[in-house]
Amino acid sequence: MAEIRLQDGESLENALRRFKRKVQTEDIIRDIKRHSFYLKPGEKQRTKAALARKRNRKERTRGPE
Repeated sequence: MAEIRLQDGESLENALRRFKRKVQTEDIIRDIKRHSFYLKPGEKQRTKAALARKRNRKERTRGPE
């Protein structure tokens, strides 16, 4: 849990900027997005395989450079 304390004479904008930076460094947003919904293990495998097929297809169409 990200928490900051207002320092004496600190503006709200500076405190908000510090809070946003702390949230980014602790990867709180990424963790929330990852846990926002549940995928069954089979669905997770299908999604992962589909992304791999898409990535391979993209590499084949691009060809060797």
